[in-house]
Amino acid sequence: MDIIVYLICSYLCGSIPFAYIIAKLFKKIDIRKCGSGNPGATNVFREVSKPLGVLTFLFDALKGFIPVYFAFIVNQSVYFILAVALVTILGHIFTIFLKFKGGKGVATGCGIFIAFAPVVTLICFAVFALVLFLSKYVALSSITAAIILPLCLALFHYPDTIILFACLVAVLVVIRHAGNIKRIIKGTESKISAKKNAD
Repeated sequence: MDIIVYLICSYLCGSIPFAYIIAKLFKKIDIRKCGSGNPGATNVFREVSKPLGVLTFLFDALKGFIPVYFAFIVNQSVYFILAVALVTILGHIFTIFLKFKGGKGVATGCGIFIAFAPVVTLICFAVFALVLFLSKYVALSSITAAIILPLCLALFHYPDTIILFACLVAVLVVIRHAGNIKRIIKGTESKISAKKNAD
């Protein structure tokens, strides 16, 4: 029973729509009606303000980190911890608070893997930053980092169960970015600009 309650709480934690909350609280904006319409950190960064976008990313990462970190204390079974990680990221993607239409899982996934594998996550974040610097596409950077993640975990000899879970997360991230991939191919995807929304 305690395990079921923890899983439900983890899903609800992952479901907290920080992009929606922050945009509404600070700017009175419904982020779902701006830009891409995605309630995630990138849309807040691009359409509301850069500082609020960074704040959204941090909170989305934190809501991924907390349930997984404390799951190690509740039950050290790797399957339980992976179940917590899965329901947390699904909570972000399919948030009950926004009619099951949430973000793309990148920031929350980042927080989850910081709890699992901090060094590997930092490497993937560095890859993300490099691809973003070269391409200016957040979507391409996110997809690249997600694909690199299981490879890095394998290089660091993490258990196969965690590597397989990382593969699942990578697939989810790619699927959630399907529209972005099409726009990148067409050349219509928005790029991150250093000049826009400087407030």
